[in-house]
Amino acid sequence: MPELPDIVAYVEALERKIVGHAIVDVRIKSPFIIRSFEPPMSAAIGQRVKSVRRLGKRIVVELDGDLFLVIHLMIAGRFLWKSRGAPMTNKIALAAFDFDSGTLILTEAGTQKRASIHLVQGAEGLKEFDRGGLEVLDASVEQFAERLRGENHTLKRSLTDPRLFSGIGNAYSDEILHRARLSPVLLTKKITDEEIATLFAATREVLVEWTNRFRELYKDGFPEKVTAFRPEMAVHGKFGEPCPVCGTPVQRIRYASNETNYCARCQTGGRLLADRALSRLLKQDWPRSIDEL
Repeated sequence: MPELPDIVAYVEALERKIVGHAIVDVRIKSPFIIRSFEPPMSAAIGQRVKSVRRLGKRIVVELDGDLFLVIHLMIAGRFLWKSRGAPMTNKIALAAFDFDSGTLILTEAGTQKRASIHLVQGAEGLKEFDRGGLEVLDASVEQFAERLRGENHTLKRSLTDPRLFSGIGNAYSDEILHRARLSPVLLTKKITDEEIATLFAATREVLVEWTNRFRELYKDGFPEKVTAFRPEMAVHGKFGEPCPVCGTPVQRIRYASNETNYCARCQTGGRLLADRALSRLLKQDWPRSIDEL
């Protein structure tokens, strides 16, 4: 799922492409992508784009007429920028917004169609999409600590909870926790003030570094090949590969459709975290430490 750095890259590219330009036409290939009916999507046609911004992991396009397009890419949704009126020949294309400056095409790979487009009227209509997560880059360490300790969860779960923190998901939470050298399963009620300060600094560093990386990468173009798996990442998606800090093979915990990647040497004092499927399979043979493994 595109997270804060990826969403910022899209927002800044769209600002260059569509702000000040009017929507000439809206073409919908897959009706399920439209999740609102009043006002109708046709109400966006002819409206000029006033601004583009991020709201958590959503992209908000503000239009004249006090209208807001709210787009959530979910896991597999992506944007393509093409010449005006470009056909939706791509099999995974769902919708196209035609501007006089070009065409924005929304695609979604995979069989689970979860991406969504809403058109809402006014600031009140927009409020329902605000999950209330703290914007860490605009917050103090005290505000960060208050959110973190407000509920007793693992650090991984807390960082990725949109009600607590804005724009952080599976990929960057792995990178943040590795940078902070903290266990993903450390409970927030047990975290020390020093560890909170370290985590706060790591969160800001990772988000800023990747945002700036994408700004440089896409400064003359449009984001392409947006992915949660980057070769420059330290641990996310790097199961079995050496940790860039200590060289220990990166470990993982798999659950449902997600996984947590971590370095046992750097983050958990050498202890292997139990993976439910493997723990059940290996039972007593499940290694307890990286040295046993």
